[in-house]
Amino acid sequence: MKLWSGRFKTELDALAEEFNDSLPFDREMYREDVAGSVAHCTMLGECGIISKAEAGAICAALDGIRADIDCGKLIIADAEDIHSFVENELVRRIGDTGKKLHTARSRNDQVATDLRLYVRAAIDEAVGLLKALITALIERAADERDTAMPAYTHMQKAQPTTLAHWLSAYANMFLRDAQRLIDCRKRVNVLPLGSGACASTGFPIDRELTAKLLGFDGVTQNSLDGVSDRDFVVEYLACATQIMLHISRINEEFVYWSGEEFSFIRLPDELSTGSSIMPQKKNPDVNELLRGKCGRVVGALAAITTVMKGLPLAYNKDMQEDKEGVFDTRKTVSLSLRVLALFVSRVEFNRDTMAKAAEGGHSCATECADYLASKGMPFREAHGVTGRLVLYCIENGKTLQQLTLDEFKALSPLFESDVLTAVRAESAIARRKVTGGCAPRETERQINAVKRALETL
Repeated sequence: MKLWSGRFKTELDALAEEFNDSLPFDREMYREDVAGSVAHCTMLGECGIISKAEAGAICAALDGIRADIDCGKLIIADAEDIHSFVENELVRRIGDTGKKLHTARSRNDQVATDLRLYVRAAIDEAVGLLKALITALIERAADERDTAMPAYTHMQKAQPTTLAHWLSAYANMFLRDAQRLIDCRKRVNVLPLGSGACASTGFPIDRELTAKLLGFDGVTQNSLDGVSDRDFVVEYLACATQIMLHISRINEEFVYWSGEEFSFIRLPDELSTGSSIMPQKKNPDVNELLRGKCGRVVGALAAITTVMKGLPLAYNKDMQEDKEGVFDTRKTVSLSLRVLALFVSRVEFNRDTMAKAAEGGHSCATECADYLASKGMPFREAHGVTGRLVLYCIENGKTLQQLTLDEFKALSPLFESDVLTAVRAESAIARRKVTGGCAPRETERQINAVKRALETL
């Protein structure tokens, strides 16, 4: 039975009913729907809107419904949405008393409450998984403070850095993701229940009590806004999109690094796959999927912003489209973070290959320019001299580390014997002691800073 059928003479057309049906996806929120209903009913009893005996009977039956769904005894089916299913099952179990549950409540504010509860749980879950991933990154970083590798710009070798510095960079990205989610949670954790359909209710309800029972920090301040606001969905999906962008970026690098051209990593057997035709292949399928999953969440964000862009106040049925993207995003982010943390903890880094690559591509050229600048030569002039030095290396098939002191001096008399050490990757790394640099001691400070930040989440 439809909760709204009293106004109508005929049944909804079968095709329209299929089109209107949200139960196949909003069943995901049955726990949130029961929790919201229990809090609402408890409040009705405390305010004397229904008797405490009635409230007790309703709450007990709701708890039984949730438990039966949890264990598979009760199958969610034959209803317009999860809210109708729970209420119909409630009435079936305790009769007319169950019909009192919806007093002083609309499906509009009920749906908004359920969705906020769901998004709040999704945020808490993601923050916990981000903390685990960040921990995995900084634990690996702590072991790689002296592992030299090239840093890249434009996908070309730029300057020497360390693997710890690289790992710490991603740890900082994911730390910001967690901080964004925690800030987003403040705006999610506001109760819309009591807003009614759009203009609140004439019953003397206690919204603050309901908020307290559900763990909300406060209540919405305008009933029109309370039922029509989906800013929190957009914001959550934006935060999730940023997480997935970072997941995509790190896996883009892992994909490159796993190839023979880089050979910076050895893929774990348990996190790679082979080819059905090429016996030699060991493919980074897990990393490619982690990179590809980003599109799902970006799509969910694009979808909800498109839905909301032209909606007048207050509730509109378009907003039924707010849920599937959220449900899929929660699952995608959760699984992706778990898999990535496992990969980070198990991947093997080819340290010797990385160290050799750190000096390739004339990556220590900046050290030459800085060396000359430290001797008093204007940096722009030093830059030009070093450029000619690199050109000399290219034309003669040499690296900066292979040049003799005489070859350096041929381009500038300011070069002394210590330049032969200055152009080594380990020397370049050691000199970068400034805050944010890649010197081992500074990287250790960065790792400790991330650890302290994790403790505040």
